[in-house]
Amino acid sequence: MCRIEVPEVENLGVFRETIELMFEDDIPKRLSKIGVYRSIDILEVSAGIMFTKGVLSCLKFLEAVPWTEEEEEKLRILFSRFKFDDITTRDILARLYSRNSVDSQQHLARQIVWSITSCTDANARNELKPLVKGLLCRSSVYEKDHADVNKEDLYSVCQSCLSSIVCLFEEASDTIPSEKLAKKEKGSPLIERISREVDNINWLLEILLDRQMAEEFVDMWADQGELIKMHENVSPMVRYELSRVSALLFIAMGTRKLHCPSESRSGLLLAWFGPMLLDFGWLQRCRKGLDMKALEEAMGQTLLTLPLKQQYMLFMEWFRCFSKHGTECPNLSKAFQIWWRRSFLRGSETYAIETR
Repeated sequence: MCRIEVPEVENLGVFRETIELMFEDDIPKRLSKIGVYRSIDILEVSAGIMFTKGVLSCLKFLEAVPWTEEEEEKLRILFSRFKFDDITTRDILARLYSRNSVDSQQHLARQIVWSITSCTDANARNELKPLVKGLLCRSSVYEKDHADVNKEDLYSVCQSCLSSIVCLFEEASDTIPSEKLAKKEKGSPLIERISREVDNINWLLEILLDRQMAEEFVDMWADQGELIKMHENVSPMVRYELSRVSALLFIAMGTRKLHCPSESRSGLLLAWFGPMLLDFGWLQRCRKGLDMKALEEAMGQTLLTLPLKQQYMLFMEWFRCFSKHGTECPNLSKAFQIWWRRSFLRGSETYAIETR
């Protein structure tokens, strides 16, 4: 029997286990029983007292087994404090640190985004979209080490999806008359392809909104004159899909998540407000996760950001539609009342009413 006195040791239990390993015949077997988390502590003590056999055994064991995120972070901290033999730690370091450049990471992110939008399996696409969005968005749990992707890459994919939608709408309007298309079942391949491309655009738009890069998309969407023209000539079952994109933009603007110049807001509303009025009933029936109350509130709020002259034109268009179709149109009554007061009252009187 011998007595060892160890001053200033924080975890005496780990120190004791490390000393016991010096007398162990089968160290790897003992480490497998102890587990990864404890083995990292033993590695730290072994390195501190220069127990070479213990260090090598711990490194070999740790390289051969999976780690939890907590264990991985613990290893990173340990490797930042201790310098181990390069040959021994090469494989562990290869698991801990990527040697890829920023350009390589961006290339990988770009490839993943393109792969998602071109994925034809619906189940796989639905599984992968939230996964990739979580990795790319700044608000995710991976914020400190999220993959970066160029703004130009995202807009390039958006443009590709828009071009596909234009082609699909041409097919819908040229080869299948709208009255015949309306009679087809909802499982029509053409309708499914259009819905998939709209889903892709909204998914990309959510990423752009999260990264505060969506301002240019407003102008891009407002500039889709060809789509707007074809919107009138196809079945409501098809055309309402386009208003799902407009809905996401209106909600982002109305809830102050998207800040655009007056020209961009005007362009968006002048282009897509009319189609939204026509499609609102279909959006109510086929919500696909869309919050209709939030959409109505946001549309009203966005309208109120325009110059009063433009508000007059759009509110009167809404009034005529609502008086004719009722709940098939969005209810913008609250915003309409605010516009009315602002239009006919002046100066301090307007301010007094609106602050009641």
